[in-house]
Amino acid sequence: MESQYKKATFAGGCFWCMVKPFDEMPGIMRVVSGYTGGKTPQPSYEQVKTGETGHYEAVEITYDPEIFPYEKLMDLYWPQIDPTDDGGQFFDRGSQYRTAVFYHDSEQKLIAEESLRKVEESGRFNKPLVTKILPAASFYPAEEHHQKFYKKNPAKYQQERQESGRENFIKQYWT
Repeated sequence: MESQYKKATFAGGCFWCMVKPFDEMPGIMRVVSGYTGGKTPQPSYEQVKTGETGHYEAVEITYDPEIFPYEKLMDLYWPQIDPTDDGGQFFDRGSQYRTAVFYHDSEQKLIAEESLRKVEESGRFNKPLVTKILPAASFYPAEEHHQKFYKKNPAKYQQERQESGRENFIKQYWT
């Protein structure tokens, strides 16, 4: 049964804020916070947060494409981020907080590129989109205390979303 599952990997700033929108949706089997796209094998949070490893904070999603197709994942991804900010996301600054879609096969690449084009053509933003579409790289799960942070620390999670400016940005540009 699990062989039908696929992986999707998205970077959208702080990985804490990228888990909840995908977690517990029908057809989403697992959402893991971690690091991808860098040069250091098995990096720690302490290493990644320096911005020197080249990694992105990201989520790796295991999903059933029959129930939750990749197009729907893309539709859910965009409203979580500011795709025009190349310096990070909201109050999280640095290369580790950039946005990117990491495709796992040619079909995902085509869907991601088309989805990006639709967001660009929507007229929603008056600045160029900088979210990259990149080939998937090694993914390293983050330390356990970072996994499902929104459930383990709901008050701190909500405070982070509010104080970072993420909530207001989403309301202004995506709703």
